[in-house]
Amino acid sequence: MNLFTDLRGVVVAALEQMAQAGELPAGLDYANVAVEPPRDPAHGDMATNAAMVLAKPAGMKPRDIAEKLAARLTDPRISSTEVAGPGFLNLRLAPDVWQEMLRNAIRGGQDFGRSLVGQGAKVNVEFVSANPTGPMHVGHVRGAVFGDTLANLLDFSGHDVTREYYVNDGGSQVDVLARSAYERYREANGLEPEISEGLYPGDYLIPVGETLKAKYGDSLLDRPESEWLAEIRDFATDAMMEMIRADLAALGVRMDVYSSEKALYGTGRIEAAIDRLKSAGLIYRGTLEPPKGKLPEDWEAREQTLFRSTAHGDDVDRPIQKSDGAWTYFAPDIAYHWDKIDRGFDQLIDVFGADHGGYVKRMNAAVKALSNGRVPLDIKLIQLVKLFKNGEPFKMSKRAGTFVTLRDVVEEAGADVTRFIMLTRKNDAALDFDFAKVLEQSKDNPVWYVQYASARVHSVLRRAREAGIDVSDEALLAADLSRISHPAELDLAKKVAEWPRIVEHAARAHEPHRVAFFLYELASDLHSLWNRGNDDTSLRFIQDGDFDTSQAKIALVRAVGVVISCGFAILGVTPAEEMR
Repeated sequence: MNLFTDLRGVVVAALEQMAQAGELPAGLDYANVAVEPPRDPAHGDMATNAAMVLAKPAGMKPRDIAEKLAARLTDPRISSTEVAGPGFLNLRLAPDVWQEMLRNAIRGGQDFGRSLVGQGAKVNVEFVSANPTGPMHVGHVRGAVFGDTLANLLDFSGHDVTREYYVNDGGSQVDVLARSAYERYREANGLEPEISEGLYPGDYLIPVGETLKAKYGDSLLDRPESEWLAEIRDFATDAMMEMIRADLAALGVRMDVYSSEKALYGTGRIEAAIDRLKSAGLIYRGTLEPPKGKLPEDWEAREQTLFRSTAHGDDVDRPIQKSDGAWTYFAPDIAYHWDKIDRGFDQLIDVFGADHGGYVKRMNAAVKALSNGRVPLDIKLIQLVKLFKNGEPFKMSKRAGTFVTLRDVVEEAGADVTRFIMLTRKNDAALDFDFAKVLEQSKDNPVWYVQYASARVHSVLRRAREAGIDVSDEALLAADLSRISHPAELDLAKKVAEWPRIVEHAARAHEPHRVAFFLYELASDLHSLWNRGNDDTSLRFIQDGDFDTSQAKIALVRAVGVVISCGFAILGVTPAEEMR
């Protein structure tokens, strides 16, 4: 139950009554009317902007609307209303509303906050999609965590989600991989590998070379490249994808679908996608203007086959076929997204690295054109991660040759810590990852701080059982929650009640970092109440000799634990039951 959505319904119903009574013009649009927590908790439990957003279309003063609206808000859950400032309306709710939300949390368990806002919409989340040329690096870690957590969040909010990895196995980089693997094959046969500039130098290809030797012996050594390139390319690509799957599994990520770029070639699927654009009058032969700024020395005007992407919001039209007839990189990407549309997805989400910023407008234009505007595409760009250890830049991985691998990060920090920390910044903000700081036990380490709250919840439940208190969910649901009455306790209950709202807002915005932020705030409120109990014994969760009051307070703790567990499930983190 999203209490804020429920109370928004009460506000809208009151506005409709005002319109029927002639206190508001008929036909007003209430879409932008919101009910949400006020910025300053001292102003109340909830606030609505109804009077502010309706004043101009209604031709009325905001305060006049707010005062009339306040008089009609007679729902028994609302204990008082107050018009503030130019026309905001602050609401205070009865304590039993928050107490009942605790029961909802306990009753809901792992499904508390689960929403139907997605209405079963089919969403494709494509993420990672690293070139199959080696192990994944730290930049892929952040994209993998973001994409997987977003998929979890969308699933929790009522969407039908498919996690997809697009294997970029159709470009020249896999030929480079094959040549690099061949040098390791030569090395396995006792020859000195010639790792020339442009080849992949990492040690991770040594086992591939050894496996090639076991399969072919020395039979490929004297054969020309034209005879072994395709076979070794497929062999090495499969080996790299097996490594990538293992790396993702170490991070707790499992894909539903792996799609191959190579599978688009020679099947007519690229041609079919381009023909669809051609039938809409969006493909033509033309010459592009030279790039703005300094003109490259090798630039020359030449006629190409172009996609009229400017018709759908792009800055310039984009080439899809070179003058020699070969497809550009953009053409198979168009075909791949057409394939996703053809599979019946209602929404597409692509998670790209920050270096793909120039792809956003052209890809959005292609999807709009292919789907006649029916299927929205949201491209999320993931900014860089800078690695440190004790404030110093983290050294590169010898195994990878040129970068820190995903496996390096997970083995150093652990999957749970890695996943949480990667979500402590919005995806479009750079992130610093210091191995020393993410493992320290302090409030400044958000993952430790939230895990400490989880451990405290379990500690209270264990101590209560040892004291003979029944802390089963059945007993806590039947507890007299009116005994939770202190403002600090009610504030914690209010934070629990915000969870369903956070889920819906984060899902609509495609911003899973909001879950991590919320869990930190919830943990902070729990720790604050715990610390106040050190001075005020009436705030302690277990009251000696008073089982009834203890059960009520433990119900509050249990509800907090439910939310932490639900949030961690979305983040892909295992809740701690004790800290060591």
